[in-house]
Amino acid sequence: MKRRESLKLQTFASLASVVPACTPADVKKASERAATAVSDGLEHRNPAVLNKHEMETVRVLVDYIIPRDEHSGSASDAYVPEFIDFMMEDIPSLTTPVREGLAWLDHYCRTEFDREFISCSEAEQRSVLDRIAYPNDVDDKFEAGATFFSTMRDLTATGFFSSKMGVEDLKYMGNVARPEWTGCPKNALAHIGMSYES
Repeated sequence: MKRRESLKLQTFASLASVVPACTPADVKKASERAATAVSDGLEHRNPAVLNKHEMETVRVLVDYIIPRDEHSGSASDAYVPEFIDFMMEDIPSLTTPVREGLAWLDHYCRTEFDREFISCSEAEQRSVLDRIAYPNDVDDKFEAGATFFSTMRDLTATGFFSSKMGVEDLKYMGNVARPEWTGCPKNALAHIGMSYES
């Protein structure tokens, strides 16, 4: 399967599950554009949907979801915020849940800590995210936040693992030309009870 086709399927599965209002046609169009964005690069993209504050909030959120580690950079290093803004351009039904979720997050933080999410301390931010990170075990008053965080988690994973950095992190070896084909390795054949010998 070509990487572009793989990206289309991955994007459709992720987004359709968290944004039921997305029609298959919307997601297909957006995922095709996403494949183009990934191949063309997002590092020079200016946000088209999210405002500056929303973009800064998304940047903090995605780095909690996929932080930098010894294997690769963080989600924002892979331009996931730009990817999310890009996806929101073509899926209008995605724009409202994301923007309302960002507004919910700021409203809750203003109520709880007297400041917006990005101005909270790391401990305060983590305490909020801990309350909404597990949708199957969330207090009723945090349901909207949990739904939003699930959407962000799926968008972040889709953006990161379809980026050059994410593909390298997975050690994906597909679409690489091989000078020769020597057949399936013997241990792999043995695992499925097969061999080249008759």
